[in-house]
Amino acid sequence: MLAGSPLRKDAAAASRPGSGARYRVMVVDDSAVIRGFITRALESDSEIAVVESAGNGDIAVKRIAKTEVDVVVLDVEMPVMDGLTALPLLLKARPGVKVIMASTLTRKNAAVSIKALAAGASDYVPKPTTTREIHSSQDFRRDLVEKVKALAAPRRRGVRPTTPATVARPAAAAPVAATGPARITFRQPSRFPPEVLAIGSSTGGPQALFKVFQTLGTKIKLPILVTQHMPPTFTSILAEHLARVSGATCTEAKDGEPLLAGHAYIAPGDFHMIAERGAGGTLLRTLKDPPENFCRPAVDPMLRSLAALYGPRVLAVILTGMGHDGLAGGRAVVDAGGTLATQDEATSVVWGMPGAVATAGICSTMLPIDRIAPYILKLIDGSAP
Repeated sequence: MLAGSPLRKDAAAASRPGSGARYRVMVVDDSAVIRGFITRALESDSEIAVVESAGNGDIAVKRIAKTEVDVVVLDVEMPVMDGLTALPLLLKARPGVKVIMASTLTRKNAAVSIKALAAGASDYVPKPTTTREIHSSQDFRRDLVEKVKALAAPRRRGVRPTTPATVARPAAAAPVAATGPARITFRQPSRFPPEVLAIGSSTGGPQALFKVFQTLGTKIKLPILVTQHMPPTFTSILAEHLARVSGATCTEAKDGEPLLAGHAYIAPGDFHMIAERGAGGTLLRTLKDPPENFCRPAVDPMLRSLAALYGPRVLAVILTGMGHDGLAGGRAVVDAGGTLATQDEATSVVWGMPGAVATAGICSTMLPIDRIAPYILKLIDGSAP
């Protein structure tokens, strides 16, 4: 490699982490322009330092073993070694590192990114593709910084595993305090069997959804509504993967279609998904209403609409994700007499959304991801405690 090449230059720059930075990042992209853009976006936050940079997966794998890194921002398409090939090697070379896939919004790249999430990547960002987007994308900058910090923070502080005393212990007549660093209380689940299942998720959500749907399979005969924070194109690919792992019917929601039992609907990217009563039954609507919690689709509108229609017969589940989307909607579900369950901290990639509803005292249970689907099935058949 020539001494004046872009790779060597930005690698040298990356080796000088910012003073006082808490979170260390590696940026991997074959475009020097994009590497520079991502580096500037990240280092606009004083807590983040880009400590390493690479132009393809092969270089990244060689360098990560020698550099302490919390998060890798990994391009999908690169020469020599692409992101999907590099991913397992990076995870092996630096155990515990979190990987954010960066890709353009094409169907091919969305499919590769979903595969990467199933293979161990933690999150994804849609990559700007034009000079105008690079210079004007404040949303990209904010989203990337928030994701890096959310993923790096648990790695830096360590996560306390959930103890048996804090898991799945609903109240009898009154809320029961759980042990642990945060005071968590649980409510009784609804005495009515659920007629609809709603799931909300964000960072780490695809992996969690794969596990839940794989266990549910075709056993569940309720309509299922899923809001996963994802951009357009990605949500249709997610629906295809969920259908594949479960064997159930799972599609991206379409405006005006009927809500059918045994069918799972994924909120389309850039649209909120709600349910409303129509002349022929319950219909799905996809809306371009303003974002909520900086998100569209957002979990809160979905949960509010279901609480209004189904009351105590709503079962809502909040899975891993950053932020607090689902908290306001979860309150609506509980106020209507429905049941709310959440994923525990130890198995969440980011315990923002589930942590918000858990610490608000509105859940009936808090469970590891591999126990979420069995709990859902027990509530439906009436055998849950």
